[in-house]
Amino acid sequence: MRAGGRVTPRSQLARAGFVDLGEAASALDELTELTGVPRDELVAGAARSADPDAAVRALVQVARREPDPVRGVLRDAAAPQILWRLFGASQGIAAFYLRHPVHLRDLVGMRPALPTAAEMTRRIVDATSEGRGAALWVALRVAYRRELVRIAAFDLSAPDPVEVVRVVTAALSDAAAAALEASLRVARRMAEGQFSAQEIADTRLAIIGMGKAGARELNYVSDVDVIFVAEGADGSGISDPRMLEVATRLAMLTMRGIDEFEAEPPLWEVDANLRPEGKKGALVRTLASHLAYYDRWAQSWEFQALLKARPLAGDAALGAAYMAATRPLVWASSERDGFVESVQDMRGRVTANIPADEVARQLKLGPGGLRDVEFTVQLLQIVHGWSDEAVRVQSTLSAIDALVERGYIGRADAASFATDYRILRLLEHRLQLQQLRRTHLMPETDEERRVLARATGLFDHTPGTAGGTAGDVTSTWERVRHDVRDIHVRLFYRPLLSAVAETEYDARALTGSEAIGRLTAIGFGDAKGALSHIGALTRGVSRKATVQRTLMPVMLRWFSEGIDPDYGLIAYRRISERLGDSPWFLRMLRDSAGAAESLTKILSGSRYIGELMEWIPESASWLDSDEQLRPRTHEVLAHEARSIMARRVSLKESAKRIRALRRRELLRTAMGAMTGALGIKEVTTSLTTITDVTIDSLLAAVRRDLVADDHVGFEFAVIGMGRYGGAEIGFGSDADVLFVYRAGSVDPTAADQLAKKIVAALREVGEDNLVPLDLDADLRPEGRKGPIARTLEAYRAYYAKWSVSWEAQALLRARAVAGDASLLDDFMAMIDPIRYPDVVAPTDVREIKRIKARVETERMPKGADPTRHLKLGPGGLSDVEWLVQLIQMKHAHSVPDLRTPRTLHALLAAYEAGLLAEDDARLLGAAWRLATRLRSANTLLTGTTSDLLPTGYRALDGIGRVLEMPAGSGWHVEEQWLGAARRARRVFDAVFYDL
Repeated sequence: MRAGGRVTPRSQLARAGFVDLGEAASALDELTELTGVPRDELVAGAARSADPDAAVRALVQVARREPDPVRGVLRDAAAPQILWRLFGASQGIAAFYLRHPVHLRDLVGMRPALPTAAEMTRRIVDATSEGRGAALWVALRVAYRRELVRIAAFDLSAPDPVEVVRVVTAALSDAAAAALEASLRVARRMAEGQFSAQEIADTRLAIIGMGKAGARELNYVSDVDVIFVAEGADGSGISDPRMLEVATRLAMLTMRGIDEFEAEPPLWEVDANLRPEGKKGALVRTLASHLAYYDRWAQSWEFQALLKARPLAGDAALGAAYMAATRPLVWASSERDGFVESVQDMRGRVTANIPADEVARQLKLGPGGLRDVEFTVQLLQIVHGWSDEAVRVQSTLSAIDALVERGYIGRADAASFATDYRILRLLEHRLQLQQLRRTHLMPETDEERRVLARATGLFDHTPGTAGGTAGDVTSTWERVRHDVRDIHVRLFYRPLLSAVAETEYDARALTGSEAIGRLTAIGFGDAKGALSHIGALTRGVSRKATVQRTLMPVMLRWFSEGIDPDYGLIAYRRISERLGDSPWFLRMLRDSAGAAESLTKILSGSRYIGELMEWIPESASWLDSDEQLRPRTHEVLAHEARSIMARRVSLKESAKRIRALRRRELLRTAMGAMTGALGIKEVTTSLTTITDVTIDSLLAAVRRDLVADDHVGFEFAVIGMGRYGGAEIGFGSDADVLFVYRAGSVDPTAADQLAKKIVAALREVGEDNLVPLDLDADLRPEGRKGPIARTLEAYRAYYAKWSVSWEAQALLRARAVAGDASLLDDFMAMIDPIRYPDVVAPTDVREIKRIKARVETERMPKGADPTRHLKLGPGGLSDVEWLVQLIQMKHAHSVPDLRTPRTLHALLAAYEAGLLAEDDARLLGAAWRLATRLRSANTLLTGTTSDLLPTGYRALDGIGRVLEMPAGSGWHVEEQWLGAARRARRVFDAVFYDL
């Protein structure tokens, strides 16, 4: 790159930070020609900018349009430094100067300093003091952007850009307030054509800033959240609808002046959706109306939103009155019913809507981002602010200062947290400056990250140039993300240990009430009990206690993010105590990637799992490997069961070991379902396999005990029926069965007695209070009145002479399960002509339809809401299954693929045979799958079985979380089911009664 020992022009450009050297050389030559400034001087100036290529390109465009202002700036002593920094960091500012080159003269003689709030208000208001119509909005926006340039010039010139973040965000907030003040004044003039001057003068309107605007921590481009409050001149105004009409018009015009499209682009969105009732509520209310709403209707999150409220513009006295009236409500909000749920909902909304491909790039919402800092600080303020006025401040950085000063967080942690927060804000500011657009995403390409690194000023290593690489900014971003998540744990969770154990911490030890407040705020219902469990796990000097103290802060956070933190912590304590000092357990939690988090997730999300894990605590080791959560095959489980039987222990002992096998595999399947390792098809298949092996093994054990050697030829078998026969059971499902036997050489009376003994013994040894195995034989001929077991010939005779339509229908789901193979084969062969008849009599079809109508009314639990009944309600499991079974009865004789006990397989076969429209089959299948998933999810959540979809939001949200939906999805669960059921019912009504 050198010629004759001298630096070549291209190498000079490369050293200055240019990328497209050919285009840059051409643009620099043109700029020299337009302005008369030497090329070397331009290169030296551009080297100070974040993006020299973009800076030169933009400046050439402005100079082409009007070279004199550009020439004047470049010939000033200090202005060129500001100019290059602005144009290199912000194409949005460059575009502003392209529209208004004359305002480049503002840079001449400028010394980077922040304008005061009063100065900005005066200048923006003065700019709109003359003129009319849309020209006023243009003048307002131009004046605002001139102030924005002053702020950006100070920001980009600061020796320590991280340190000035606080004052820069405050200045941006003051500029926004000034713009709103000017826009409101313009609105008053514009409204004169619609209202009298006296009406307008008598209408007092205050604009209250919320969110970042209220906290004086706005970005360069943020939505500005506001609430409008109005009063009449006499302070009442309540009885004057005309005053509210005037105030509403003023508010609308004020917003229009800021964010509607005109010749000069909008500034930012004025968002009034935090007002009472949100978008549905009145845009403007009187103070009394606001207070009445907050007193009677407001949700807890609305009080938390008021934490950052501050008067921005308009009537100062009215704004102060609003603050005085609403401020106490913020600090009383933690005592309200539903406070914890609202906090959890707010936290869940943070990440719920982030696209998966953006999570790792989100400066604001992603893990380790700005929201982690803000949420932690606000939660600490709410917890401690109810009794300590010193922490009742609006801005995040001021709140950190107050919290450390009062001893609620340690100085070292607070200093790191505050610095990391400012770095995140600096990165966000530089990204938004580029186009003057709202964004919170780290750029993807190395070139974009290199520009960002140069724009921050954090990596300037060479005097006179902007420095930094893509690697610099990426490594800083990753370090900050990691630190924020770690400090989040230290600030909020680790001090809880100081309330119950001898744990060093550089803040004051929390009192019991403060620790209870923190636990309550993060979702523990029994905070006092939680403290006792934490203490039991972490006190002492043993290795176990030491490891638990290390793990507990982060595990508390995971528990708090779960469905039921209280139960999760209790279950964790019980499991820890059962495992004692087992080295593998604590080592796994400490060292295994994801095992500890998975454990907290399943314990706080499923009582079914928690209760089983207490009996099988060593199952925690499965979380260290996804393979351990995969269901065991029928062959593997059957082999283990045969090994149990081979030991020739007593019936009682054999049954105990088989029940233990069943518990273990049910737990394995549940854990796989909760961690997302298994889908619904794998779950139902696994549960069916476990039940098949259990029944077959218990039957073998019972027969060995009861059937003597002289019972030659005696055979016994179990037939699966219902959802069990269809291999479609969920957690907590009964096992519908039929019992059949063949006497062989045994006396018929003795054989009948022996069969009854086998059934009784089978039910007795299968009893398990923890996970019941109910062998339900109510689908047998004659129902509960009929014999519990029959011979094959007795079944044949009954079905030939007495069988009614519903019994033939029930046989559609019959499946050979356990017992003597020859008897199973003969039974299945015997029932095929009954369930797949050549022709179905019209009377049988009518009877099935009549019984279906009766089932819907007579079997529905008293007082139950039919729309929430997953089995018998409209569009529920019963609708889908009866429709499919009627199709099978009518067509399975001629369509072999319909001869299956499985509902979804038969549904697919019906569609493929042209017996059901594609959309109908899809809607029926969707409702059936969802009902099945909801039933199992409810059982996992509560540990009990129910066919009713809960009505409580907390339970619905829990079901949603089990189904891997984001936190706060309770109402979505309900809407999803009601919609799916409604669509399935329409199909049922249209098809079933026409079959």
